[in-house]
Amino acid sequence: MRIHIIFSFPTLKLGMSQTEENYLKIIYKITERDNRHAGTNAIAAAMHTAAASVTDMIKKLANKQFIHYEKNKGVFLTDTGLQLARKMVRKHRLWETFLYEKLHFAWDEIHDIAEQLEHIQSDELVERLDALLGHPRFDPHGDPIPDAQGNFTARQQVLLSEMAVGESGVLVGVQEDSSIFLKYLDKIALNLGTIIEIAEYFEYDGSMRIRINQGAEQVISPKVSQNLFIKRKP
Repeated sequence: MRIHIIFSFPTLKLGMSQTEENYLKIIYKITERDNRHAGTNAIAAAMHTAAASVTDMIKKLANKQFIHYEKNKGVFLTDTGLQLARKMVRKHRLWETFLYEKLHFAWDEIHDIAEQLEHIQSDELVERLDALLGHPRFDPHGDPIPDAQGNFTARQQVLLSEMAVGESGVLVGVQEDSSIFLKYLDKIALNLGTIIEIAEYFEYDGSMRIRINQGAEQVISPKVSQNLFIKRKP
């Protein structure tokens, strides 16, 4: 079952630096899956910068009415900030898809290049890119791509760590998209579309033994299982 989320992009002509765009995108990524606030430390870790720098940027973004700040909770995007963030996310994920599908970069190589390309401001270029790719709904990491109107498709998915012994499903996304993690998944033959069955759960440390594509078995750590999104088999 797919759920279509509708969100319209207005025409926005707001002066923003690339750093401000990056902050909005990071805040969106932190909050998109469970609608929570983004804390200063979480933003700092994602931006690889000091908490003091994050505090300064939060003030700037709040003054521009892109975010709201709540004491002891963190920040969340205003409607305008959300519109801008989703537009950035759309560009980033389309570029990742282009790099992966058309230029055959590995899925662990595309993020950093897309980070550079996403700041191109041409809406016409983005729409032609979308058409060239056939209007994809998900990027190579399994993340939803908003369309030109801001609509995106959400799947019914759970983390592998939330499943029980004997359950199985298809790997449809990753919560972490760092190069080192994606290379590790390649090494143990876990890619999007892989069928995973939980064969055994180890209560001592939360690790589990999984069966891959009804064949080879692999023991994975809790850190891995907590970063894999699975669409359960009916």
